[in-house]
Amino acid sequence: MAGRNGRTVRDLRRGNRTEVLRRLYFDGPMSRFELGPATGLSSGSISNVVAELVADGLVEEAGSVDSDGGRPRTLLRVAPGSGHMIGVDVGETRVRVELFDLALTELARADRPLEHERYDVEVVVGHIRDGIAEVLATAGTAPEGLLGVGIGVPGIVAGTPDRGAVVHGQTIGWDGVPLESLLRATCRLPDSVPYFIDNGARTLGQAEMWFGAGRGAHSAVVVLIGSGIGACLVTEEAGNGRAVEWGHLTVRVRGRRCRCGALGCLEAYAGAEALLDRWREQGGRPPGDADEETALTALLTAARPPEGTEADPVALGVLEETAEYLGAGLSDLINLFQPERILIGGWAGLQLGSRFLPAVRRHAASYALRHPAERVSIGLGRLGPDAVTVGAAILPLADFFARGGRRAEPTGEGPSPAWRAALRQRTPR
Repeated sequence: MAGRNGRTVRDLRRGNRTEVLRRLYFDGPMSRFELGPATGLSSGSISNVVAELVADGLVEEAGSVDSDGGRPRTLLRVAPGSGHMIGVDVGETRVRVELFDLALTELARADRPLEHERYDVEVVVGHIRDGIAEVLATAGTAPEGLLGVGIGVPGIVAGTPDRGAVVHGQTIGWDGVPLESLLRATCRLPDSVPYFIDNGARTLGQAEMWFGAGRGAHSAVVVLIGSGIGACLVTEEAGNGRAVEWGHLTVRVRGRRCRCGALGCLEAYAGAEALLDRWREQGGRPPGDADEETALTALLTAARPPEGTEADPVALGVLEETAEYLGAGLSDLINLFQPERILIGGWAGLQLGSRFLPAVRRHAASYALRHPAERVSIGLGRLGPDAVTVGAAILPLADFFARGGRRAEPTGEGPSPAWRAALRQRTPR
């Protein structure tokens, strides 16, 4: 039965369960008495919802606290072992797979390096498949207990009715790769386990907004700087966040060629790969056969060496120019979206920001409009280089909470029910 606003009793129950789960998850442990004013639900509704969640094994007791003259109040929390999620980061140098419990405690991890075959679709899919099998075996977790597998990837992710999530990663040579259907055909997981595939910058933004430097902000832009560059816009209108291809903003007409093929993109000047290329072109000497992370560390050390050692002027010049490009790019985000906070993350962003953040802030303020620039704070993410993996795991967790703590329906493509087939036959074509 639907009410005046179109919501059914089932919708109301699911919404109440969602509200209690989220409140306990972010602010718990809490007592039933505290849950009432925190959620806006009546004491009777709280009792019913908590009883359901306890019966489902999602909520458990977590000690007690003294009350004012009455009996001690029992504290409640979300049961960490009541569900598991897998987060996957398809990064520049490796595929990382992590298994988490409901409290986002890491239970197992598997790293698969990407070397000469970087971004070969079959290799990446194989790494994800093997990594999932490894973390489940290491932790002794049954795949049936998974709430889902979240995957952060470079590029634009589009949902399709027949192939699931399809990845358009122009910079990595992925042109409409049906990643979800490839994983379903390859990974040995039950049909009941859903996949959540999204842009890596958005999964980073999800993590920082839930648990990191973005918590409590009404609007933020979370920037991911690695080999390339991306960003996630989080506002009330954008809901849980929207990936924006910030790295392919044009910062110089007829400038350097970007990995995407265009000229003058921000990524062609400020991404780690392009930054190292510019250092080499100007005479810099990164360590031989070093990966990007090691080479960037060498560049930063050359530009800002230990006290008593002379800085490499070429390295310093490249980094100072990069700080200006990043500041100019951030000014566009400030002018376009007027966010409350801008957070810089990603393995390269954290390395660069730890030494050049003041210069980046200064350049952002000089290029941006004064009014929004005075109201934004620019800082570093707090969750470290693993934030993309954590954010990917949050995708199935957020879906689970939105369903009121009920698992997703199986997605297997079995025969349609008779009533649906009959309805299709009667529908005019």
